[in-house]
Amino acid sequence: MAWNVFKFCSALRALGSIMILFVIGIIGFTYYALVLVNYGPSLLLGGLDSFIALLVLALFHFLLVMVLWSYFSVVVTDPGGVPPGWRPELDIEKGDGNEAAIAEASPLSVGDSSSHIVRHCRKCNQYKPPRSHHCSVCGRCILKMDHHCVWVVNCVGARNYKSFLLFLFYTFLETTVVAVSLFPAFLVFFTDGDDEITVSLGSLAATFIAFILNIAFALSVLGFLIMHIMLVARNTTTIEAYEKYTTPNSPYDLGRKANFEQVFGRDKMYWLVPLYTEEDMKRLPALGGLDFRSRLEESEPLQSL
Repeated sequence: MAWNVFKFCSALRALGSIMILFVIGIIGFTYYALVLVNYGPSLLLGGLDSFIALLVLALFHFLLVMVLWSYFSVVVTDPGGVPPGWRPELDIEKGDGNEAAIAEASPLSVGDSSSHIVRHCRKCNQYKPPRSHHCSVCGRCILKMDHHCVWVVNCVGARNYKSFLLFLFYTFLETTVVAVSLFPAFLVFFTDGDDEITVSLGSLAATFIAFILNIAFALSVLGFLIMHIMLVARNTTTIEAYEKYTTPNSPYDLGRKANFEQVFGRDKMYWLVPLYTEEDMKRLPALGGLDFRSRLEESEPLQSL
């Protein structure tokens, strides 16, 4: 019998709370090493050193605000749950046969998350919209669920996926800026001459640790960011990508432009912030997680000409 990690759901929830504190701790330690130890004091030196320090600190604080904004948007935003009493709409004109499927649906009638057949969640005892998936940690079905992330103590789904992607994006930029900025001070750690060392050993050790942590996070986050860029380009999720080993390609791949808009919206002014305009929420139902057009539906008007 396969080992099921979700038997320890309560432990995973507790771990998530610890991970939030861990993230805040890493940010605080990095702030100390970059601002208080290295570039803050350089502001008082005057000349080119002060100008460089001002640029570094301005960029660091801007990215820090965006990281925290995106991160807590993922934490506090509901990823999207199935509305109570939701039932699949019937298309009588097309005669798709959903009437019989709904009438005969039982707790055993399940399918993959991208299928068009009527799906029923055995745990929630309710119908499941397309692309939804039951999260054993959250204890409910999540709309367009990508995965449950212990780092944010939340599921990543339709309504906070954009915030999650922006969190990855800004975290990569922030950690890269920190690593590049601390690299000169990091090299001092390996100098042989004591005359070149003008800071305390404690400050030098903090700089060394902060550099290692940030370059490690930059490289790891880059891998996740590239993976999710590929998923967005194909209009699929992590769970659906796994299902593709046994099912056809995603029927929701409408082209890169349309796929991008279903995550980030159409208003370019809002692409880099974890928000949507009211107009985008109205004209792009996919942002809500319940209504997704497929390639077949997109091609129907052309076929009728």
